[in-house]
Amino acid sequence: MNKTQIIVLQFIVLMLIGSTAVSQDDTVQFGTRNCIDTVNTEDKFIKVMLYDDYTWEYFDIGKPIIDDSAFYERWDENKIHAYKGYELANLPDTITIELYDSINKYCMPIVGTVKSRFMFRRSREHKGVDIGLKVGDEVRCAFDGQVRLTESPRNTGGYGYLIVIRHINGLETYYAHLSKIFIKEGELVKAGEVIGLGGSTGRSTGPHLHFETRYYGQPFDPERIFDFINGQIRCSVIDIKKHYFSIYSHYGQTDKESLAASQRIMHTIRSGDTLSGLATKYGTTVSKICKLNNISTKTVLRIGRKIIVR
Repeated sequence: MNKTQIIVLQFIVLMLIGSTAVSQDDTVQFGTRNCIDTVNTEDKFIKVMLYDDYTWEYFDIGKPIIDDSAFYERWDENKIHAYKGYELANLPDTITIELYDSINKYCMPIVGTVKSRFMFRRSREHKGVDIGLKVGDEVRCAFDGQVRLTESPRNTGGYGYLIVIRHINGLETYYAHLSKIFIKEGELVKAGEVIGLGGSTGRSTGPHLHFETRYYGQPFDPERIFDFINGQIRCSVIDIKKHYFSIYSHYGQTDKESLAASQRIMHTIRSGDTLSGLATKYGTTVSKICKLNNISTKTVLRIGRKIIVR
């Protein structure tokens, strides 16, 4: 039996005989202590710290406090998108969000290479980023908050196993394609808490985390907040402009470029459409349409595909 096991056993004995733990503010009278292990309690926000001098104490890691009634606006544990139908026009031109402070922390959901970005991908909008991982890698909660939804692939379509968390800072984050979920709906969660394991469930061509950031249901590029490759948050406070909610607005653009991108005009290909016909209809040129969509004049225009025409 090693030293940690001995201390754990002593801790159990002390609990059985009703010993009182040393409080976090008490002064220890017998030398410098080093924490060698922690023990979970029935309350996940209370840990037991075990020290190398055979003492122990309770440690409160801080339970998230939700004191804003607006937090539960359109709270729905049965809908993936609880704000569906909420008009973008209802939002102000700029939303200032304090991502973290001295009390409310943050954590990278996962660190890795961005495999696919916030963009229009083929014929559909890709409203988040895909971060490479291995099946079984730990996925962590980005900010303090409360779990609004956990769901299995049968009910999420392409998302696979999905977690949606609403955060104290006003955002919602989505964690998709998981192989396992560790938390339940309505549960309070801390930034950095392991909430599930990475996988490849749902509409997925390989293991990765699909991660979304939304405000009142409106998605915007998560790379505006997180540098996933270097494992860093970009800022403590972010000003989200209304045009950031366009699928064509992404991190790295200037505000002028983002605004211009958000004003692009889309066309859904119908039977009989040609590049020259679309150029005439929208007052542009074939070469400009090709450049905007990264296609050539020989590209087959499949019915139902959306392309940028201006």
